[in-house]
Amino acid sequence: MLIWIKPYKIIITILLVFISFGCENNSKETDPEIEPEIILTDNIKVYDSEQIHDNLSLLVKSGSLTSFLVDKKGNTVYQWNFESKLGNDFELLPDGKSIGMFKRPNPLVSFGGYGGVVKIFDETGTETWSYDYVNGNDIGHHDVEMLPNGNVIFLVWEEIDAGDVQVAGVDFSSNIYTEKLIEVNPNTNQVEWEWRSWDHIVQEYDSNALNYDSVANNPQRININYNLKSDGDFMHANGLSYDADKDLLYISVNFFSEVWVVDHSTTTNEASSTSGGKYNKGGDLLYRFGNPSAYNNTSGTRTFYKNHFPNLLKTGVPGAGNILIYSNNGPDGLQQSTVYEMMIPEPFSLLPNVNNEPTKVWSFTDQNLHFGKISGADRSVNGNTLICEGDFGIWEVTPNGDIVWKYESEGVSWRAYGYELESTALKYLGL
Repeated sequence: MLIWIKPYKIIITILLVFISFGCENNSKETDPEIEPEIILTDNIKVYDSEQIHDNLSLLVKSGSLTSFLVDKKGNTVYQWNFESKLGNDFELLPDGKSIGMFKRPNPLVSFGGYGGVVKIFDETGTETWSYDYVNGNDIGHHDVEMLPNGNVIFLVWEEIDAGDVQVAGVDFSSNIYTEKLIEVNPNTNQVEWEWRSWDHIVQEYDSNALNYDSVANNPQRININYNLKSDGDFMHANGLSYDADKDLLYISVNFFSEVWVVDHSTTTNEASSTSGGKYNKGGDLLYRFGNPSAYNNTSGTRTFYKNHFPNLLKTGVPGAGNILIYSNNGPDGLQQSTVYEMMIPEPFSLLPNVNNEPTKVWSFTDQNLHFGKISGADRSVNGNTLICEGDFGIWEVTPNGDIVWKYESEGVSWRAYGYELESTALKYLGL
């Protein structure tokens, strides 16, 4: 039997076939199981999509007029432009404001990392506060921190006159530059607290001079004749970290290859003495680690060979309460950097002629990881560690040591800080 199909029915059937075919192809194009193409910039040298942590990295460019946030694909998503060069540190704060150390014009003291001017910017990048610490030739340098009370604390090189140097038993005939911490109230521009390393020195060079005593028997004091240098810059601190829970300051001291811990709960008068404060030690060192030879201790093992960024890990990241340190070099002149995670003892133990060094709980190194200055490490909430290699850029490594992301940047980078996508800081920036 012949079945006659009316012409209009044939046309409708053909149209339905084409529509069905188009819908099928379209459904394939939008299939959620098919991942979109990932487009990376030329800066990305390693990208493991399964193991990287999707956050933003603030790359702080040493001595630069800019700093910027990059995503994991290598795109710059936000940039700060400055009128003066960074002295080194620059940080984005939780309220979208930012703070940094900037270079003072024509300083008389200009060791590497010098700054002199601390600035605060609002969430639009507009400068809202500037503070130039002027006290003779003293100059702020390297690092600055915003404290929970709203005050600002930073490192200062304090010039000590040659005459005072000789009286204090230092084997040196010229001016020297020791470390000082200054805390300033941005509302009043008044110095509200200070700590001077010069108040806590010891020496075995001259028995007729001040501060003469056994270095080994006084680990809470600083051997002022350790690692003398011709330009008078003996200590060269380069980093600060603040423990808000315990009111402590961690200071990375590059030329001593150590981290010093100081009680911030003291008054300024107590900070110049050996008593007072929460720990009743005044401004003496509560703890120190990384290089026991700096205080003639033969019982501990040296770990650091120049170090940067004493990053005390905060609540919310794996290892909270521990500290990350970037050791620039290895023993015997080895040009290879290592990032260490260390567990700080509680209570502190700083005794003569015993091993006072903390426990190492994690470390990472690689034959291609090395820069002899600046650099640092930060920890993400998923446990990955962000490493800034000063002359390269950023590495991201897993707890197992897998390298899952590498971002190469031009110039020299001071540090890299990780910021979670949902952080309030990024929301204030409109990201």
